[in-house]
Amino acid sequence: MEKTWRWFGPNDPITLDMLRQIGVEGIVTSLHHIPNGEIWTAEEVRKMKDFISSHGLRWSVVESLPVSEEIKYAGPQRDKLIEDYKVSLANLGKTGVKTICYNFMPVLDWARTELEYPNPDGTSNLYFNRAEFAYFDIHILKREGARDDYDASTLERMEEEVAPRMNEEAEKRLVDNIIVKTQGFVNGNISENDFDPVGKFRDLLKLYEGIDADKLRENMAYFLNAIMPVCDEYDINMCVHPDDPPLQILGLPRIVTCDEDIRKFLDAVPNPHNGLTFCAGSLSAGAHNDVVELAEKYADRTHFVHTRICNVLPNGDFKEASHLDPRLIKVVRTFEKRRPGVPMRVDHAPLMLGDEKMGYNAGYSFHGRMLALGMLSGIMATIDEEG
Repeated sequence: MEKTWRWFGPNDPITLDMLRQIGVEGIVTSLHHIPNGEIWTAEEVRKMKDFISSHGLRWSVVESLPVSEEIKYAGPQRDKLIEDYKVSLANLGKTGVKTICYNFMPVLDWARTELEYPNPDGTSNLYFNRAEFAYFDIHILKREGARDDYDASTLERMEEEVAPRMNEEAEKRLVDNIIVKTQGFVNGNISENDFDPVGKFRDLLKLYEGIDADKLRENMAYFLNAIMPVCDEYDINMCVHPDDPPLQILGLPRIVTCDEDIRKFLDAVPNPHNGLTFCAGSLSAGAHNDVVELAEKYADRTHFVHTRICNVLPNGDFKEASHLDPRLIKVVRTFEKRRPGVPMRVDHAPLMLGDEKMGYNAGYSFHGRMLALGMLSGIMATIDEEG
C-alpha cells in the first residue's frame, strides 16, 4: 500500500520536509481555507498540488471534500450544492487528484469524550466514555428523550461516577472534547470561535428532525448518483468514511455502521467509483463488527485505508489500541495482498515524547504517528517478503 499522511496545510506544524524524511510517500489533505459548500477552483487545486510536489511528495487523497449538511438533509439548496460539488470534483480530476474521502454523518464528524486518556507507559490516547457521553447528551445538551437511548448500566455509571465530579469547568471540557476540538479543524460545523457551541449544536440537530436512516440513505444515493458521471469521466474514486463511532448517537440517523449498512450503500449505487474508506478504527469501535471479516468482504470496493484499531470494553467504552494489534495486522495483510497501491494512512496515534505540548489536532500527533508508520512499514515489508 502507498504510505500516506494526513497533513493540514501550510500552517500545519508538521512540515512536508519532515514527512518526506520519515518515509511518507503521499499526502492526504484538503483545501481547509475554503468554506464548506464553495467551489474548489482549478487554480486553488493546482496551487496545493504544486506546493506538495515541490517538496518531493504527491497529493494522493483528498480528505475531505466536505458534503454540506443541506445535501445530507435535502434542503432547498441541495441541487445547487451538488452542482458546485461536481465542479470541484472535475477540477480535482483534471489535476490528477482522484481519490476523495468524505463522510455522510449528520452534524457530528467523530466523537470522543477524552483526548488525552493516560496509558500505563506514559503516553495518552483518545477515549470514548459512554457514561460521560450520556451526561453530555442528557444534562448539557438536554436533548428530548435522550435518557431512553441509554441502557440502565450506562445511566447508573453516569449518575454514580460521572455526575458527582461534574462542575462548570468539567462540563466545558466535555463540550470542547465532543463538539469543538474534534470538529473545527476538519471543516466542521462547530469552531473554537463559536460563542455558544451547545446552542449552535442544538440548532444543527433540529435540521434532521423527521429524517430517519432510510431517508438519509435515499439522500446519500441521490448525491452519489448525481456525481457518478463526473467520477466516470475523470476516473475519480469516492470513498465514504464509516460513522465514528459506528453507533446510533444523539438521535441522529447513522448509515455506515456495519456490514449491512456498507452493503446497502454499495448496492444502491453499484458504480465501482462508489466505494469505501476502510477505517479499521471506526468499525472496530463497534463490538458488533468483525473488522478482519469486513476487510476481506469489501476489499474490492475499498479505495483508501485508515490503519488504526480500537478496543471495546465490557461497559461499552472504547479506546485506541496498538498499531501492532493482531486484528490490524490481518487487515493490513488483506489490503497489501488484494489492493496493492491503495493509499493507507496511520490514524489516531498516541501522544508521546512531548507531542502533548505541540498543539497538534486531536488524534494527529507527530511522534505517535511516526511510530505507527514505522510499525506498519515493517508489517507491510514482512507481508511482501512472505509473497
